[in-house]
Amino acid sequence: MTLLSLLPTLILIVALFAVTMLVALYSTFAERKVAAFLQDRVGPNRAGPGGIFQPLADGVKFFMKEEVIPVASNKFLFVLGPCIAIMCALMTGIVVPWGDTLTLFGASIPLQIVDLDIGILYVFAVVSVGVYGIMIGGWASNNKFSLMGAIRASSQIISYEISMGLSIVALLLVTGTMSLHEIVTQQHGMHWNIFYQPLGFLLFLICAFAETNRTPFDLPECETELVGGYHTEYSSMKLGFYLFSEYINMFISGAIMATLFFGGYNFPFMDNLLQATGSQNLVTIIGTAFLFLKIFFFIFFFMWVRWTIPRFRYDQLMNLGWKGLIPLGIFNVVATAVGLLFFRN
Repeated sequence: MTLLSLLPTLILIVALFAVTMLVALYSTFAERKVAAFLQDRVGPNRAGPGGIFQPLADGVKFFMKEEVIPVASNKFLFVLGPCIAIMCALMTGIVVPWGDTLTLFGASIPLQIVDLDIGILYVFAVVSVGVYGIMIGGWASNNKFSLMGAIRASSQIISYEISMGLSIVALLLVTGTMSLHEIVTQQHGMHWNIFYQPLGFLLFLICAFAETNRTPFDLPECETELVGGYHTEYSSMKLGFYLFSEYINMFISGAIMATLFFGGYNFPFMDNLLQATGSQNLVTIIGTAFLFLKIFFFIFFFMWVRWTIPRFRYDQLMNLGWKGLIPLGIFNVVATAVGLLFFRN
């Protein structure tokens, strides 16, 4: 395999990294603008027209802040924690099909870095490793508030990953594949999985809030109880890594939900557009644009919920996970299996 043959893949990797970081950067700006809109305020409006350069100013501020490592901390693990969090957040997007196929200079380039037969399992595996970044960072800080936030994060994510897994099991019964590309292909022509698995999508959506530590599941960084939670002792870009990983996880969660339940890059009348124009490249570009519109809607929904619903108590959070969502997930799997047997027979 030559370097020239790897060039399209390398370009896709760099482009995905750049887009992911750009979306994460401007999600912080969107968060404040959405909060201002919902609270009838103006929001950031000083840095550039309408405050458009505010994320750049925040980035410079993070880089210029002093690096502080507590004397009593485990210094190696203290630095390793945010590195694991940001790395796992960035790794998840390589299996997402961001579009169909582009034809450039006579070569077909699929807009997916790698199509794994076990794509969904890969996503779960990387997300499961990501929680170690929070656990290690909270424990290595040698701070009781940070440790409490790390314990909350680990137990919360373990609890809600079970429900998320059950929602995926029901989806796999319908699709018969774990390849994300194949799942998107099956949804061509508005055969979106949301119509076949509405309960599964609801379970996945709720668990996505818990997995990304977003309100009302933001107990690991609950300011009123834990100062700043698992990242209380962090400053400068190590804190920035934790914050960026949260917004990257929001972006990837939106992409996964759009891929699994809302057709991915499929959009209405795409076959008619292909017949009218005869340009597969045009359809691919519009399909990618539709996918990003779906993702941005989910990001807005994450922000909308944050500024609308108060956080749970910790016992309510655990009760919802173990006594509410897991039984619903089991019911959804059984109902899906029975329905498939009935309709196929």
